[in-house]
Amino acid sequence: MAEESPTSQNCPLSGKPGDLGWNLAMVLRGYQSRFETAVDGMPGGIRGYQVLSTVTYRNPSNQQALAAHLGIDRTVMTYLIDDLVKAGVVERIPDPADRRSRKIIATDHGREVLTTYEKRVADVEAELLAGFNSADIGTLDTLLRRLALDVHRAQPGSSPCEAVDHLQ
Repeated sequence: MAEESPTSQNCPLSGKPGDLGWNLAMVLRGYQSRFETAVDGMPGGIRGYQVLSTVTYRNPSNQQALAAHLGIDRTVMTYLIDDLVKAGVVERIPDPADRRSRKIIATDHGREVLTTYEKRVADVEAELLAGFNSADIGTLDTLLRRLALDVHRAQPGSSPCEAVDHLQ
């Protein structure tokens, strides 16, 4: 029987300190590769999908708020939106609250494109979670959402994109 280290006694999870990071990284890698496949053909790939989804469902007030929400650098966001505008899935309109800034909205075509990609993303998420029953999936969703919100509150300026970039 393996001896327990003094530090593992303080670890709130089963396993050794650091196992949480390894587990999260493996899940993220598995998810990211499936997500990339699901959004193949979407201008901007994963980030393009996230922008289109965010402007459709969260209605950020302007381009700067959109960039902050997704943790994408302003400069990168500008080029990404340029590509999405060229593809006809979003458009820039004057921000009603500040005509100097731009609000990004989905076009009718963009909402159709999003529906198509959402089905593909849902399929790969179902594939990833195939080993779980619906109760386990509900619990996992609740706990991950709570953990993500706790981390976001503690580090509001942190970028999920940077975290993914560091994995590669």
